Amino acid sequence: MDRGRLSTSPVPAEARRRSEGVAAGLGAYVLWGVFPLYFPLLEPAGPVEILAHRITWTALTCAVVLGVLRMPLPWRGLTRSQLLRLGVAAVAIAVNWGVYIAAVNTGHVVEAALGYFVNPLVSVLLGVAVLGERLRALTWAAVGVAASGVAVLTVAYGHVPWIALVLALSFGGYGLLKKQAAVAPLPALTIESWVLVPASIASVVVLEALGDGSLDRGPGHVALLATSGLVTAVPLLLFGAAANRVPLSLLGLLQYVTPTLQLLVGVLVRHEAMTASRWAGFGLVWASLALLTADGLRGRTREPEEVPVEAASR
Repeated sequence: MDRGRLSTSPVPAEARRRSEGVAAGLGAYVLWGVFPLYFPLLEPAGPVEILAHRITWTALTCAVVLGVLRMPLPWRGLTRSQLLRLGVAAVAIAVNWGVYIAAVNTGHVVEAALGYFVNPLVSVLLGVAVLGERLRALTWAAVGVAASGVAVLTVAYGHVPWIALVLALSFGGYGLLKKQAAVAPLPALTIESWVLVPASIASVVVLEALGDGSLDRGPGHVALLATSGLVTAVPLLLFGAAANRVPLSLLGLLQYVTPTLQLLVGVLVRHEAMTASRWAGFGLVWASLALLTADGLRGRTREPEEVPVEAASR
C-alpha cells in the first residue's frame, strides 16, 4: 500500500516536467548557437532592418500558429502584472536581438559569445537578488572569478566589452521576467512580438522611403527575411517552455551550449582574432563556469535523496 502511494506521488511528474524543460532548453541553445551562420545571409539588409523584419515576421508566425491551433486571444485571463512583465520583456529581448544582430554582422561574434558565457552568472545573480534563490560559497567564488575575467578582457579589448555585457544583462532580465510572468510560451511570445510590431513596421517603411531598405533585392531576399519569424519563434518557444519548468539557476547552467557554438563559429568560420590576453580572459570566465557547474552538480546529486523523503512525508 505504501509503495502504491509513493508511485502516485507528485515526484515522478515533477521530475518528468524538469526533464522536458532541460530538453527544451538544450534545443533552444543549440539553435541560438548557430545563429551567427544565419544573420549574414540576410545582408545587405542592415541590423535595424533585420531586427524590424525579425519582429514583424515573428508576430505573424505567432498569429498563424494561434489560428491553426484555434487558441484564444493570448491576453485573455492574464493579470495586469503579467501583461506589464511581458511588455518589459519585449523591450529587453528587442535590445538583445538588435545588439546581437549588429555584433554578428560587423565581425564581433566572439564578443557576442562572451556575453552568453557571462549570461549564466547574470541569471544566477538575478535568481538570488529577485527570486530569493540561495547560493553556496562555491557559486559566489565563480561570480568573483568571472568578474576577474571580464576585467582582463576589458584590458585586452582596450575598452569595456559592452556588447557582451548588454547581451548578458538584457537576456538575463528577459529570462527573469518570463519566469515571473509564468505565461505559456506561445501566448507570451505572441504578446511580446505584437507589442513591438508597430515600431518594427514603421522602421521598415521609413527605411524603404529613405532608400536604405533592401526589399528591392528580389523575392529570394524577401523570403529569407520572412524566415526570420520561424527561426526566431522556435527557439524562443523552447526557451519559454524551459523557463517555466526548471529553476532559473539550472537554466543558467544549460546556456553554455550557445556561447560555445558561437565561439567556434567566430574563430573557425569567421576567423576573428583571439590574442593571448583574450584567451586568458575567456579562460577565467570558463573557470568560473566550471566552478558554477561543479556546485550545481553537487546540489543536484543531493536532490534524489531529499525529494522522496519530502514526498513521503506528505
